[in-house]
Amino acid sequence: MTGRRRVIFLALIAIILIADQATKAIVRATLPQSGPIHRLGGVVTLIYTENEGAFLSLGSNLPAEVRTIIFDVIVAIGLSVAAVALFLGRISTRGGDDIALALIVAGGIGNLIDRIRFHGRVSDFIYLAAGPLHTGVFNIADMAITFGVLWLLATWFFLRKRTS
Repeated sequence: MTGRRRVIFLALIAIILIADQATKAIVRATLPQSGPIHRLGGVVTLIYTENEGAFLSLGSNLPAEVRTIIFDVIVAIGLSVAAVALFLGRISTRGGDDIALALIVAGGIGNLIDRIRFHGRVSDFIYLAAGPLHTGVFNIADMAITFGVLWLLATWFFLRKRTS
């Protein structure tokens, strides 16, 4: 891996972390007092929540000690391994797998920062609803993780189809 590519990954991770932590700080300072804010005809709602679980609050009912082991310790180890693999150039550049992994690492670090700072809770604030379609409440770190995972799935699916 070239030094230039490492700088690009560091910049991408830093930009996502700054955007994630800045928006969460603004939300924590304003939304609890103001209540939900609806935009774009109600398609976008900004609403402050704290999530003790993972995606869509999965695992939020687990005992606090188990959540700490899973969401703090295991996630931190996984992110460390992923970051080392990324920066040592062990991840394929074909299809942009390395960029997708950088997005996942950035989002994971953003949520891990919250868990460590706020006693196992992640600040979420974006809710989307269009007719019968709606999301759970999420944040910028979640968007980075989701986009990275979808990118990996898409490249693996399409690259495997082309090589078969």
